[in-house]
Order: sequence, then C-alpha cells, then structure tokens
Amino acid sequence: MIFAWIVLAAPLLGVLVNGLLGCRYLKERAHWVAVPAAGLSALAGVGVFLQARRGGLQTSDLYTWLAAGDLRIALGIQVDALSVVMVLVVTFVGFWIHVYSIGYMHGDPGYARFFIYLNLFMLFMLILVLADNYLLLFLGWEGVGLCSYLLIGYWYERHSATTAGNKAFIVNRAGDAGFLLGLFLLSGTFGTLTYTEVFTRAPEVLPLGSGLATAIALLLFVGATGKSAQLPLFVWLPDAMEGPTPVSALIHAATMVTAGVYMVARSAPLLLRAPLALELIAWIGAITAFVGATIALVQTDIKRVIAYSTISQLGYMFLGLGVGAFTSSMFHLLNQAFFKALLFLAAGSVIHGLHGEQDLRKMGGLLPHMRLTGITFLIAAAANAGIFPFNGFWSKDEILFAAFAGGRYGVWFLGLLTAFFSAAYIFRCYFLPFAGTPRYHGHPHESPRVMTIPLLVLAVFTASLGIVGIPPEEGLFHRFLQAALPASEEAVASAVGALPLAVLSLAVAVAGAAMAYHFFVRPPELAERLAQRFRILYAILWNKYFVDDAYRFIFMRGTLTLGGIVHQVDERVVDGAVNGAANATVLASRASHFNDSRIVDGLVNRIADFVQEASLHVRRLQTGLFHRNLMAMAMGIFVIIVVYLFL
Repeated sequence: MIFAWIVLAAPLLGVLVNGLLGCRYLKERAHWVAVPAAGLSALAGVGVFLQARRGGLQTSDLYTWLAAGDLRIALGIQVDALSVVMVLVVTFVGFWIHVYSIGYMHGDPGYARFFIYLNLFMLFMLILVLADNYLLLFLGWEGVGLCSYLLIGYWYERHSATTAGNKAFIVNRAGDAGFLLGLFLLSGTFGTLTYTEVFTRAPEVLPLGSGLATAIALLLFVGATGKSAQLPLFVWLPDAMEGPTPVSALIHAATMVTAGVYMVARSAPLLLRAPLALELIAWIGAITAFVGATIALVQTDIKRVIAYSTISQLGYMFLGLGVGAFTSSMFHLLNQAFFKALLFLAAGSVIHGLHGEQDLRKMGGLLPHMRLTGITFLIAAAANAGIFPFNGFWSKDEILFAAFAGGRYGVWFLGLLTAFFSAAYIFRCYFLPFAGTPRYHGHPHESPRVMTIPLLVLAVFTASLGIVGIPPEEGLFHRFLQAALPASEEAVASAVGALPLAVLSLAVAVAGAAMAYHFFVRPPELAERLAQRFRILYAILWNKYFVDDAYRFIFMRGTLTLGGIVHQVDERVVDGAVNGAANATVLASRASHFNDSRIVDGLVNRIADFVQEASLHVRRLQTGLFHRNLMAMAMGIFVIIVVYLFL
C-alpha cells in the first residue's frame, strides 16, 4: 500500500512547498515543484495498478478519525480495481495538463498560485477516489468543490470569473445537501460509513425496491447531479469556462465532474437494491445527454461547445449506470478523460495561437498554420462523436447496447438520437476554426512544444485506448473491473447481436458529421439560413432551454422578494415587539408609586436600556452579507452533526 500513500503524498508535498516558497521565491519556476509532484503521483499510480493486479482489494488505515458511540470512521484508503482506474486517470491526465500549463500560463502574474491550486485539485480528487468510507470521500468531494471555485475564479479581476466561481459553488451546495442527507441516512441505517461493511450488509438491511433503499440511492444521486452537472443542476459547468483552459481540461477530464459518476458506480451495491432509482438515473442521464448535445449545436464560444459536450457525455455515463452497465460507464469515463482533455487542450492551443480569441465565428482556415493542433483536435472530435476505431466508439456503443438489450428502448433511442447531434456539434466545432476561409485577425501560430507534446500523447491514447475494451463487455478493462463492479447481465451477449446496433450507431454518427460539413464548410451560409427558418427552435437552444432564466426568476428574484417580506416582518413585528416591551417597561416604571422610586426607576430604566441594546445586537446578526450567512449556516450544520453523533 506504500504506492497508494505516495500517490497522495506527492501532490500534498507540492502544495506545501509552493505554498511556502512559490509566490515569494520560486514565482515563474513554481512548475519545478508542481509538475514533478504530479509526475511522481502518476508513477506511483502505476505501482498501485501493478499491486492491485496481484493483490485484489487492499485497505490501509492511518488512524481512527472519528469515534462517536458505536460509529467508528478511520482515516483509511482502499485500493481495488475501481479506485485504481480513477487513480490512473487523475494522475496521468492530470500530469500532462500540468505540463501543458507551463506554456499556457507563462507570464501570468499568479503563476505560482495557479500551480498550487492544480496540485491541490489533484490531491483532493485522489483522496476522494482512494477513500475507504463515505465520510472521507465527502472530504475529497468538498475539496474538489473548493478547488473548482478557486480555479474558475482564478482571474478574479474579471467580474464574470468571480460570478462563475460563485455560481459553481452555490449550485454544488444544493447537490451536496442531498448527498449529506444520504450519508446521514446511511449512517443511521448501517451504523457505519465504511464501504465494505455497508455493501456487505446491504442485501439484508435494504429489501429490494424498499422505500429506504430508494431514498438512499436518490439522495446520493442528488449529490452526483450537482458534481457531474446533470439535470437540473448542470447550469454551473458552462460558466466554468471563465477559468484558464488547463483548468477546464482538469475539471472536465480528470477531476470534479467525474467524481459524481465514480461515487454512483462505487455505490452500485446500494443502487441495485433500488430499481426505481436506477430507472430515474437512466432517464435523467439520457435527457441530459440530449439537452447538452442540442445546446452545443448553436454555441459560438469554442470552450462552451466542449463544455456542453462534457455534460452530454456525462449523461451517457449516467444512462449506462441506470441500465446496470456499470463497467461500460466507467469505460466511457476512462475514454472521455482522454478525448475531452485533448479537446480542451487543443482548443487552448487555438486560443493561444489566436492571441486569446474564443469566438468560432472569428476563426477559419487555421489548419495550414496549426497543423498539429488541427490533427489532434480532429482525433478528439472523432472519438467524441463515437466514430470507429477511436476510443469513444467502443464505450458509447456498449452503453447503448446495454440499454437496448435490457429493454430500455426509450433511453436507447434518445441516446442514439444524441449520437447524431454529438457528431454534428463536435465536427462543427472542428470545421469552423480549421476549414473554410480565414476569418481571424493577426497572425496565427502553432503552440510551443511544451503544449503540443501533451496533445500528441493524449491523441495516441485517444486513438488506441479502445483496444482494452475488445471484445465488448469481455475486454481487458472489463475483466480487470469485474471484481469491483457487477456486470450488466443483459449486455453480455454475442458480438453478432451487438454488431447491427454498433453499425447503426456508427452510421448515425457519420451522418451527423456529414451534416456539419454540409452546413459549415460548403457553403457556410446555409447554417444562417437554417437558423432564420427555425428562429423559435434556435432561440430555445441559444437560450439553453431557458433553464438559467427560470432559476434566475425563481431563486434570485424569489429570494429578493422573500427577503423584503422577512425584512418587513423583522422591522415591524420583531423589532416592534422588542421596542414595545421596552416602552411598556418604561411606562410601567413611571406609573409605579413605590416609596423608593429612584431605585426602582433606575432598575427599570436599566432593564429597558438593556433590552433596547440587546435588540440592536440581534438586528446586527442579519447583515445581508452572503459569506457571513454561509458561515452561520456552516456552524449550524456543525452543531446539528455534533448533536446527532454525540447526543
């Protein structure tokens, strides 16, 4: 287990060294610490993989972290096939994003601070995936939420960046509230939060299809909808593009958004006790995949197109989880990590070469100037579209076949339709910058080697990684995960049965790519005519199905209205009662006819002054400042937890 502890210790050491020396002494050399730390973690991850192949499930407890009555929670880690896959994804992809960041962030005033955040992001994600209990997982869960807030708002001088960071933080709190309630319910039901104990006792404690099993599964899934940007909590992820491009790659490929998928997959023994919850997860995943893909069709910011692509691909993963194809969903998570990181880093190379331009309408004809970036972007686009033989083809079609084989024809058809739009939007995102006539200003140029080498490495894996899933449902990847995840019984079928569906899915993807070529390459004016002809549909997609507007109306305006009502109640009722009591006391004192009126009046007046002063202090508690209210909420939650655990 020594390698697993090194995986965690390396980024922690990077955070500590750069935290103490980076901003003052290392400055532009902060990557000398951060990148080797990420590299050492990746090498240790390979050691963890080799150990896991020989030893199966392994656990290691550092010490007892929490002891309350019969509840014992250890600060411990668990190494099994599922956690190993996540460790490899986080460390390997994260390392190359660190390398890429050297060139992309060169000259930034907060260079050292940026690398501190990157190492910290990796650390919390690794804590999340290596934890052997839900409470430690929740620590990593909140840690990646904090890091996403810091990195999305990294350029805090921009109002849009700070707003996006706040939005991500607040929306995720909504999901985390459900997740926390699920943990309370788990703790109360099982008396423990350790995976092995919970999963071993689940069949006897949770009757199949019971309300308790469904409640636990749905509450855990609520947390996943926030972290992994599923309906209705997906609105924060597109705005997260305000952070630097390497941050987008890290959030979308190796950390943050994959946390929800991992947590649901890890909880598979619980979800299998709640068929209704699984059905809901499948439908939410399918609808989210469709919504994300259709919105991406009309976006003009290159990073936002890829952001909605992430939402859509995550929807596929949850579709797979919902139909019981847990291994296939994790296979898609693995593949998506590579092609999504490649998409974002290639997009960052385009932005770098165009001196910060992100509008697809102001690009075009870049391929002769940025040939390496263009080729790697094309490889990632083909994988995202699910085109043979790139890695996205294998895992996406496994998920669709599992849905079809399990008789979930509705979610299968929605997933197939999404495949068409996925190919259309991602090839639009390729053709607009690299094909056609130039629409850019200035002199585009290829990125430096420190940025293009990570592109080449990720492109090789994107093109070849699908081989570990051959034959479908029985490849090396599936055999490695079979001890950690239940197999989809309906999906394990002969290749003859899966082949027609795979051919159909491939044909649909090719048709989507052909449509993108037809509308955006020859001639590109057709797309504008189509938008004019279907103005209402275009407006719906451009405004993202008006989900943000609905939230703004319900929550922001509703909160302000409710706040005004509460203010009036506070001012007229609460303050009025306090001031009325004080005035009544004063009047009563004046009406008294005691002989020693001076003493009595003095005492009464002091009481009145005390009550008035207390009322002023009570009023000061409600300042209207968000961070103070948040602190008060956190303290209240802490008190509730203490009372719940110890009393």
